[in-house]
Amino acid sequence: MEQDDCPVPQSAGREDFGKLQHGCEHYRRRCRIRAPCCDGIFTCRHCHNEAMSSLSNPKDRHELVRQDVRQVVCLICNTEQEAVRVCRNCNVNMGEYFCDICKFYDDDTKKKQFHCDACGICRVGGRENFFHCEKCGSCYSTPLRDNHMCVENSMKSFCPICYEFLFDSIKDTTVMPCGHTIHLECFREMESQNQYRCPICSKTVMDMSASWALLKMEIDCTPMPEEYSHEVSILCNDCSHTSNVRFHILGHKCSQCNSFNTRRISTVEGQ
Repeated sequence: MEQDDCPVPQSAGREDFGKLQHGCEHYRRRCRIRAPCCDGIFTCRHCHNEAMSSLSNPKDRHELVRQDVRQVVCLICNTEQEAVRVCRNCNVNMGEYFCDICKFYDDDTKKKQFHCDACGICRVGGRENFFHCEKCGSCYSTPLRDNHMCVENSMKSFCPICYEFLFDSIKDTTVMPCGHTIHLECFREMESQNQYRCPICSKTVMDMSASWALLKMEIDCTPMPEEYSHEVSILCNDCSHTSNVRFHILGHKCSQCNSFNTRRISTVEGQ
């Protein structure tokens, strides 16, 4: 055990001593963790993972399993000890929120942290505002209960834009209408770039009704020359229906759902 000469707070409110004054860019907390995988000391597992992922030797790169943490170092008195909420030496809360399962500390309780047994990790946002979807394998906000397309273990995958693992990401995520998940900021970046299709399944994930109406108007006002007047076979990315339509350079509308999110399969035989 390590201990320095830092004065131990003696006031009646000593548990709150240093609250919100310590930590890293990820969390406000009054302790650091000892990583059992490499025996290093870091403020949090994200700090550990960022440091380890930048090592020059790929064989040395690794991630910390949060549940494996056993030892922490108090940032107030520098005492190393078992992972508990209150420092055994100076009696401060090393984290206003503490999860004994995840060994997770955070002084900023405005996040409304809670532990989800089904997920096996801590979430933020308030338990009352989330439910666990067994098929998708993660917690979703209550408005999505019975109101989203389920995809098996959808959250236990990588964001299709930035490729960060979504399940335990500290960034906000969202569920697209097709059921696939993505970081909210990545989805907004897609919107800003007019990318309206899911990067995974190519289904339309935004309201394109106005765009489809405008495209239809342009097609109706732009007849194709006689030599291009033939039918082509198309597959709709939205409803998976195949149909034969008149070829047009601007786009092809699905005869089943009227979506222009289609792809050309081939020219109709004999044309």
